[in-house]
Amino acid sequence: MTPPTARVLAAAALVAALALSVPGAGATPETTCAAAAARDRRVDYGFCVARLSHHHDSPDADTWGLAKVAADVGIATAGDAVYDIKALLAAKPPGGDADAKARAALEQCKGLYDAAEMAFAEAYDGINRRDYAAGKAEAAEGTSLARRCGGAFALAGAAPPPQVARWGEESAKIAVVCEAITDLIK
Repeated sequence: MTPPTARVLAAAALVAALALSVPGAGATPETTCAAAAARDRRVDYGFCVARLSHHHDSPDADTWGLAKVAADVGIATAGDAVYDIKALLAAKPPGGDADAKARAALEQCKGLYDAAEMAFAEAYDGINRRDYAAGKAEAAEGTSLARRCGGAFALAGAAPPPQVARWGEESAKIAVVCEAITDLIK
């Protein structure tokens, strides 16, 4: 990171921290993501802002609300993965042994992403009832389940289809965002 970029991010984090600490000050995806990125280096600021800004609950949300938005985005991400996997399974009739192994990995991934969707829903519920430790643990579980999909393809000796790989990356990123924003709640 170049020094000017680091200074800009530091200034943004300071503004975000000040905005979030003033009672009655509204949280925005930009300020909340900046504060989350300042607190946890794993947070991808651009991804955080892009994903949270497009959610219908973001405009009126405080930090607590944005943590729930992040969990809800995790639910949607896992659900989109299931949808794409179902389409891949419907489009690919089983062929040779390699195809059968890749198909079995896709079937396993469908189950894993179904479970990841539920884990993110549990994260939402935990944050909603202000049991932040449970919410963060469930978000982490959603990521773990998504990563196991990649492991299923590795065991099959095949690369996951690009869209399946993308959903794994996005699941991991949104879980980090969810956990980091939850840590900001006072």
